[in-house]
Amino acid sequence: MREIVTLQCGECKERNYTTTKNKKTTTGRLEFSKFCKRCRKHTDHKETK
Repeated sequence: MREIVTLQCGECKERNYTTTKNKKTTTGRLEFSKFCKRCRKHTDHKETK
């Protein structure tokens, strides 16, 4: 049931992280505040395809 999704930085658009989510219970896109190595600061990372 869980699916692997990729997280992308909102500022530089680099795909830094992967995580899993349950598609039945979480239908929307995930969004976390994570550290971006390229920007060298915490930015919003959103789920991509």
